[in-house]
Amino acid sequence: MNLVAIQTVAARAQAALAKPHDLPSPCVSVCVMDAQSQLCSGCLRTLGEIAAWARMPDDDKRQVWQAIALRAKAWVEPA
Repeated sequence: MNLVAIQTVAARAQAALAKPHDLPSPCVSVCVMDAQSQLCSGCLRTLGEIAAWARMPDDDKRQVWQAIALRAKAWVEPA
């Protein structure tokens, strides 16, 4: 995943987290799992997060968006 894609995911996460409810799906129709990280290259979610998304309450969706934001930050600013 390139820097521009990561920055785009991070910006989407920030916008989604600003919403009080009805959080949008992180999916951007780039469904390719990275073998090393086990995250989708398009949305930075795990397979479990992707599979459960439609059934999640907003609080859980917000937690996924927060995890996506942290993953994007870690990708840009490795430890």
